[in-house]
Order: sequence, then structure tokens, then C-alpha cells
Amino acid sequence: MQAADPTTTDSPVPPGPRPAEPEQTEPEPAEPEQAGTRQPETVQAGTRQPETVQAGTQQPETEPLETPAHPEAPQPPAGPGRPVSLSPSRASDFMTCPLLYRLRVIDRLPEPPSPAATRGTLIHAVLERLFDSPVGERTPDTARALLRPQWERLLEERPEVAELFPAESGAQELAAWLTDAEKLLESYFRVEDPNRLQPAERELLVQTTLESGLTLRGYVDRVDVAPTGEVRVVDYKTGRAPSRDFEGKAMFQMKFYALVIWRARGVVPKRLQLLYLGGGGQIVSYDPDEGDLLAVERKLQALWRAIQRALETGEWPASPNRLCDWCAHKSLCPAWGGTPPAYPLAESVN
Repeated sequence: MQAADPTTTDSPVPPGPRPAEPEQTEPEPAEPEQAGTRQPETVQAGTRQPETVQAGTQQPETEPLETPAHPEAPQPPAGPGRPVSLSPSRASDFMTCPLLYRLRVIDRLPEPPSPAATRGTLIHAVLERLFDSPVGERTPDTARALLRPQWERLLEERPEVAELFPAESGAQELAAWLTDAEKLLESYFRVEDPNRLQPAERELLVQTTLESGLTLRGYVDRVDVAPTGEVRVVDYKTGRAPSRDFEGKAMFQMKFYALVIWRARGVVPKRLQLLYLGGGGQIVSYDPDEGDLLAVERKLQALWRAIQRALETGEWPASPNRLCDWCAHKSLCPAWGGTPPAYPLAESVN
């Protein structure tokens, strides 16, 4: 069921890591709805059934499988604001824990850089730049040679990541961290041959506004277009592939992208493909249809209505889950004895 190999001419893109996804500023549990019932195709591990995601009840695994490579929330300008758009990560935040969504999107609290998220940013930058090399030169050695330059670029663009490896004591930790990044790149070459590909788009910001007025936006790692016109949407994941019960969360993200592309360009992507680089490498793919994407659209509309209700009431309940130990805001969470900051939009609460 592999899509035809894309061979379209690559589009020029600016170098360097992808900027944070803009969560522009203008969710009570969303109405649960099954976004498609067909099973995604998993290379190596068989097929798995996507999960049904529900606001405030989405339960992650016992540790983060994939930290977003380009954190969306901590980067916007300081100061609270009302959201006017929705991205996959922020939709997932609200479905997992409404308070987390509030602290990231409404309060816009800063979050310290983490080794996992920063490594994800670095790997994405390397794989983006890898396709600048001509066919035949997209090799593991070329990818490894890009690591240091992209790390230096990341330090220039996001100086705060330097605190991960202090100059006086972090040399060995940095060397080990870069070695782990090299292993992820080796996994990439085990699951895909970049010399057989010519992406149509890389690090593409996709955006559309639905008839309801809801704006959807997000960054797509790669878009491939076959000579016959079929579109494949590809996303790199530096974590390991999720277990059977949690694969749907990642595929929800891909269906989100597919919906935006469909509404913006009038084309339903033929294939959604996740490339997991952790655990040795694995591909999970899914072929959506219009019914899948309409279901996702209804889910997002319901989710947005829930966000609007929370904005009106000021009620953003915490939803303790197995990722709380990795949350940058755990000390502010009432579920763990903390106190959130005063609600910045209190004057607008009904």
C-alpha cells in the first residue's frame, strides 16, 4: 500500500530550525467522536487501532513518547491573551489537561528547555537540511556532518538551550547527547532512503479557516507529491512508536494536518506517514478518506466550543495523568498541592 514515490521539484525554504507554531490569541470536554475506524498500517509491528481522544481524559503512556520538536507554547510574546486558532499540540493539551492548555496558551508561562525537546528540534533541522544535498549525497555521513552546524545555529536562535550544557561542566553531557542524536539519524536511514525522494515542501506552515471561523494551523515536516498527484504527509518523531492503545493520539495530529490541507487545497492526502526514529526506527502509516477528515473537523469544532466555554467560565480543571512528572507546571497544579496564578482573563468571566 505504499504511495508512489514523489519526484517533484523541492521548494526552497529558509535554513535553520522551525519556529514555534503560532498559537495566535483571540476548551469543557470536547464531544467524543471516533475519527475514523480503519486501522493505521504499521511497518514492523503490524496494524493498530487508533484511539478515541476525549478532552481532559486522554491518558498518555508512562513516559513521554515524543516531545514536540518545536515547542509551541513557551515562545509567544509575554502577556496573556485569548486564543484565536488551534494547532494539533494545543488541541492535545486541552484534551489531556485543560489547566495545561490554560497555562500554555492563556497565561503563556515560560517552560525551560529539555534535552528531549531540544534534540527533537535538532533532528528535524538536520533532516530538513539533508534534502538540500543532491541525490546520491544524502547519506548518514552527510547527516552526521550537519549535527554540529545545526546545533550552533540553534544556540544562536534560542540561546536558552545553552543552559542544558553549561560550559564549565557540560562538555561530556553534550557529547553524549549528540551521540544519541546520531543514533536517531541512523534509525532514519534504516526506515527511509532520502535519495529516492524529492519533497515538494519541507517545514511547511499550513493554515485554514473553517466556515465556523475557527482557524487551524500547524507545521508539517514534509509533503511529498507523486508524479500522479497523490499527496503524502510525513512527520518525524524522535521518540519510539507508541503502544497499541496510544497510537491514535499521533494519528490525530496527522489527520489534523490532512484536514487543513484538504480545506486549503481541495486535496485529501493519499497517505499519512509517521517516521519514528526511537527504538531502532519504525513507520506507521494511514490512508485517510473524506469521512475521516469530516469526523476530525467535527471533533475540533466541539473542542473549540469547549475552549470557548472555559474562557467564559474561567474553569480550567487539572486532569492528573501519567505525564505529570514531566510537566513544567506541576508545582502550580492543585492536583499536586500547587496554586495556579490568578486567571489573567478574570474580567471577562461570566
